[in-house]
Amino acid sequence: MVSQQWQTKEALTGLLAKLVEYDSITGTEGEATFPEYVYYLLKDMEYYEKAPDHLSLHPIQDGRRFLTALVKKPGAVKTIVLLSHFDVVDVQDYGDLKHLAFRPQELTDMMLMRKELLSDFVKAELETGDWLFGRGSMDMKAGLAVQMGLLEKAMNGEVDGNLLLLTVPDEEANSSGMLGAVDVLRQLAKQHELQYVTCLNSEPAFSRYPNDQNHYIYTGSIGKILAGFFCCGKETHVGEPFSGLNATLMASEISSLLELNEQYCEKAGNEVTPPPTCLLQKDLKEEYSVQIPHLSVSLYNLLIMKRPLSEVHRLLKKTANEAARQVERKYLQKAQSFAEMVAYEPEPLHVSVLSYRELLSKAVEKAGAQEVERRIVNLTTSMGTADDRSLSIQITAELAGVCKELAPMVVLFYAPPYYPAVSSSGDRMIEKASEKLIAYAGSKYGVSLKRQNYFNGLSDLSFFQLKDGDEHMQSVLDSMPLYGKQYTLPMAAIRELNMPVINVGPEGRDAHQWTERVNLPYSFGILPDLLRHTAASIFAES
Repeated sequence: MVSQQWQTKEALTGLLAKLVEYDSITGTEGEATFPEYVYYLLKDMEYYEKAPDHLSLHPIQDGRRFLTALVKKPGAVKTIVLLSHFDVVDVQDYGDLKHLAFRPQELTDMMLMRKELLSDFVKAELETGDWLFGRGSMDMKAGLAVQMGLLEKAMNGEVDGNLLLLTVPDEEANSSGMLGAVDVLRQLAKQHELQYVTCLNSEPAFSRYPNDQNHYIYTGSIGKILAGFFCCGKETHVGEPFSGLNATLMASEISSLLELNEQYCEKAGNEVTPPPTCLLQKDLKEEYSVQIPHLSVSLYNLLIMKRPLSEVHRLLKKTANEAARQVERKYLQKAQSFAEMVAYEPEPLHVSVLSYRELLSKAVEKAGAQEVERRIVNLTTSMGTADDRSLSIQITAELAGVCKELAPMVVLFYAPPYYPAVSSSGDRMIEKASEKLIAYAGSKYGVSLKRQNYFNGLSDLSFFQLKDGDEHMQSVLDSMPLYGKQYTLPMAAIRELNMPVINVGPEGRDAHQWTERVNLPYSFGILPDLLRHTAASIFAES
């Protein structure tokens, strides 16, 4: 029997509404139960009644689950992985409309009643009637809905190869779902005799500038590291500021050199990575007192395309050294100026700069490996459910306390998540499939698709390839306090998968904003055919 549940624009819109109505905010019960909902949408279809072992829920370490749904063409081994994530960010940005954030049609209707709150651009799109609003409508449940429609086509024998739908949790936080799925993909390949030829993601196209109306496809995904600077000054009373060193001054000097520093930008063709920006900066005093804050931390987001991690690490340490010298100069200059008013002899200050790896080595040298490990384990246990960023900071602070004599110092460390940059530009199959898709979209629909080498919104595509060699990666991973403990990369499994990647997704706007929305005519009228064409080209070219 031919299944036609999700083969029209109206049917896909209805499916999307159901998916959006299922609240799946990262880290909530809704995220934990969402894959079971998709499981039950699929399990009663005739294909899975006959092949129930092709549809599975898989747990990750913390109990959340991801779903795989395989459709095998008799005799075929070539397989495309259809990748999506089902978690969404929270809805605090909706204000008094947050009760409608997961009710897309009602939210869209309410937007029409509150048009005065919207920009002219959003208002104009809303009034066309072509857009559906709601959390997750764009990022990325529309992509999941279209992939489910393509999976149904495969059940009907309309796809010339195997499709494996993979939808995962936690993409918006640590990518724990995708990291857990890597090894399962290897197991499924052996169990079902699959040869993976491509991962086809359907993240929405992201605007490159405000009100960008271009349609993009991507043949890779940008990389990311989260660089931390732990600043350890010297404590003193506020009445004697030159007897110590305020750590906020150290953090400020780092910020002045690193924030929006264009030297960290990379260019590949017409694509440029944004400069680094601070995601967190604070002192670590837990209460008010007249002691100066002598400990502070900052975390910076860095996006990467082709630059080796070892070079990024070298640049960051160079910046930290420059900041340290600026602190020394400023401190001495201020001390000398103050000394003109009081009788004392200012002494020069020296600020050390270490990587976390170097700090760990010095702590082990001083206290012994067993004692250092005991401290880290105790700290990890006592902090319970603290997130990876907070735990990374506290471990670094603990080791800095062991090596207090090294202060004042700046310690460069890294916190999860790390996203490797991936690109399939130059891959013959991906090049051909992209060329064919661009030509097809133009000739059949009058749609001008623009190809980008890197998806600029971060995605789980990062875990299907590893371009950096181990020696480059270790420069960063060795200075990541949690690496090898509660955060690891399945590097061997990723290198074994090593499949080309491409992203063909829906048209949407304003991801992670209260005006998040998806264009229905393109996403459910044109994209399903473009996705089908992409799969056909990949199977033909592979």
